[in-house]
Amino acid sequence: MEFKLIKKDFRSNARAGVLKTSAGEIKTPIFMPVGTQASVKGIDQRILEKQINSKIILSNTYHLYLRPGTKVIKNAGGIHKFMNWKRLVLTDSGGYQVYSLSNKRKISEKGVLFQSHIDGTKHLLTPESVIEIQREIGADIIMAFDECPPYPCSFEYVKNSMKLTHRWLDRCVVKHDNSPFLYDKKQYLFPIVQGGIYNDLRKESAEFVSRRYAKGYAIGGLSVGEPDEEMYKVSDLVCSILPADKPRYLMGVGTPVNLLENISNGVDMFDCVIPTRNGRNGMLFTFDGIINIKNRKWESDYTKIKTNNDKDSDYQYSKAYIRHLFMVNEILGKQVAAIHNLNFYNSLLKIAREKIMIGEFASWKNKIIKILNTRL
Repeated sequence: MEFKLIKKDFRSNARAGVLKTSAGEIKTPIFMPVGTQASVKGIDQRILEKQINSKIILSNTYHLYLRPGTKVIKNAGGIHKFMNWKRLVLTDSGGYQVYSLSNKRKISEKGVLFQSHIDGTKHLLTPESVIEIQREIGADIIMAFDECPPYPCSFEYVKNSMKLTHRWLDRCVVKHDNSPFLYDKKQYLFPIVQGGIYNDLRKESAEFVSRRYAKGYAIGGLSVGEPDEEMYKVSDLVCSILPADKPRYLMGVGTPVNLLENISNGVDMFDCVIPTRNGRNGMLFTFDGIINIKNRKWESDYTKIKTNNDKDSDYQYSKAYIRHLFMVNEILGKQVAAIHNLNFYNSLLKIAREKIMIGEFASWKNKIIKILNTRL
């Protein structure tokens, strides 16, 4: 896995790159659909590959560990064979899920003792076990185990949490370096920058992980309730410190506007459930603005939903028809909306890359953001 920086925008820190892997090249900036449980909810892998053209998807260590369990995935030959997906997979270490289980977990130096949200059974995740779980899952890119502090949170708590994450990272690195790869391929470990919204802590964390000489770096602990402007300040600061010749992955972000603002700061990779989850709830993102397809105003609108500025979606369905599907609770409506939103995200980032390449990203971003925030 090698990252090559191709172009940098003149008036921002936005950049276009290529991530070269054994499974092919990924042009950045890139968005990764979220397949938490080895499935992008409601979307067949053939559609992800052939229609949406996703190059990489995200799955989750915590959820796959609980169900179906790593034994099932390992016996299948790894996650790619298990879900019949030939392209790249990134696994989140489960740190965010641990954060969300605040009333069902206990954090210590050793790791996190938590109670399963499924059946109440108790489990212990440690930096070593998280690396082993991801090793058996067989993702191409794996994440270090971290603690994700909540927002708002005191400086002292975030500082202690960050220090713990750093100690866990060192244990993850040792375990990773001393574990043979399964499935005849390498796995690449990304450290995670933490530190909440505190600049001093984010700077310290970014400098700490940069010294681990990884193939890429992640920015965690954002999109947990902080104002967008705080998120942008943190990503701008962290990107100014992380190595310029490695990809930067902002975890769990976000809306189309969030993506563009963070691309402007120098972020290369994103994942988020927003396009699929919001799509299943009737929210469609377009280059004209945001559509709530359940509104009556679309009842007799027979124009097509557009994925980008000059091309109709491969699903040639009218707004009226999609609204009808939602009104009768037909599952096809949810699927069409989710697919549309993923296509939109891909189109948005493809255009963003094109604008970076010709030096027009900053001016284009400022114009398009006003449109993307419009409620139709």
